[in-house]
Amino acid sequence: MTTRASVQAAGWALADVGVAGGVEVAFAEFLQSLPTRPRLLGLGEPTHGEEAFPRLRNQLFQHLVEHEGYRSIAIESDCVAGLMVDEFVAEGAGSLDDVMRQGFSPGFGQSAAARELVLWMREYNRDTPAADRLRFFGFDAPIEMTGADSPRRVLTALHGYLAARLDADLIPCTAHVIDRLIGDDARWTTPEAVMDPSRSVGSSADVAKLRLIADDLLTLLMSESPRLISATSQDDWWRACLHGRTALGLLRYHVSMADTSEMRLLRLMSLRDAMMAENLNAIVDGQARRGPTLVFAHNRHLQKARSQWRLPPGWGSLQGRVLEWWSAGAIVNTRLGDQYAFVASALGAARHQGLDTPQADTLEGILSTLPANRYVINSERLAAALDDMGTEPALRTDDATDYGYFPLDPDQLGETDGVAFLKDITPGTPTR
Repeated sequence: MTTRASVQAAGWALADVGVAGGVEVAFAEFLQSLPTRPRLLGLGEPTHGEEAFPRLRNQLFQHLVEHEGYRSIAIESDCVAGLMVDEFVAEGAGSLDDVMRQGFSPGFGQSAAARELVLWMREYNRDTPAADRLRFFGFDAPIEMTGADSPRRVLTALHGYLAARLDADLIPCTAHVIDRLIGDDARWTTPEAVMDPSRSVGSSADVAKLRLIADDLLTLLMSESPRLISATSQDDWWRACLHGRTALGLLRYHVSMADTSEMRLLRLMSLRDAMMAENLNAIVDGQARRGPTLVFAHNRHLQKARSQWRLPPGWGSLQGRVLEWWSAGAIVNTRLGDQYAFVASALGAARHQGLDTPQADTLEGILSTLPANRYVINSERLAAALDDMGTEPALRTDDATDYGYFPLDPDQLGETDGVAFLKDITPGTPTR
């Protein structure tokens, strides 16, 4: 058997437009190949900004909803802003344009595929009983490469939820104290703090006090949970927990932004993925009785292996340094075990991104010899096929023009459950 035939036998073609079966049949057969049906199914993408991957996500999610009992999706976007999207898809609250502009992390709401997802979920929910409606979640922290949010929005929301329902003597401080300690939001969000620790607010005494207040409020939220849930609802209490987790996480992040040691950037990367993992665990727990969840993000956030990033040009003296930390997927995997499955997406050619046909000895190069343009492949079967042929793929080394592309590391194939491969993508090419 040739290498191509052996590898092809390990997976299923994601049929092109108009071909019977398509994504639905391929992923159904892939899921049946797993030892157990996961509660959390991760679909990664090797780079952001390519519509082919979120459109594949949309197709997969629709199939999972209609045939596999999935009732929620979580994407790599601001977890607090995502509450606005969830209210729209569940209840029709607000306008679609406002939701796409304000309900996502910067840039993600401009995606045509994101808009299609939100519209499809809203239509599905329109005549669906409340208990069975689809839910939308962001699971990323309110953090960008240019800085992190002020904790005002989330800490004030948590304080307001508690103050409205508990005796004032139980609340550790007033809303005025929180407002005074936070001060001007601009001092929290200054972009210069990303590269210059001295510009960060994180070393101030105000931040230390706010961390204690956030911790006390979260403790109160848990200790009074029976009364609070009875007075409001499980969903309202869950949102208050989200606000509390995010407030404490943001405060930790700002403290680390003020760190002057060589570990500073590594700590920031680790903290962000830890916050992502906390949110994913909370989503899985909150949705356990309703059905499994699909999560979509960059491969590096969902992978079960340790994440690695070589800093590209623009990072000054840090350029070329390799950072390693545990991804959100690796953290979640320690808790969920085989209840978490991860499908890594791999890309062949994207010439508009500077990525030509991959070298023949790379994993992407081997997959590019397959006849169809798109596949989903069981990783264990793929590894066995490569081993039978005596093939040890090399790591792809070419870079995309925006440095946002990461190839699939063949040494980490065993840390994935499946590979979704797109051979050749061009801007505007439809995927369904």
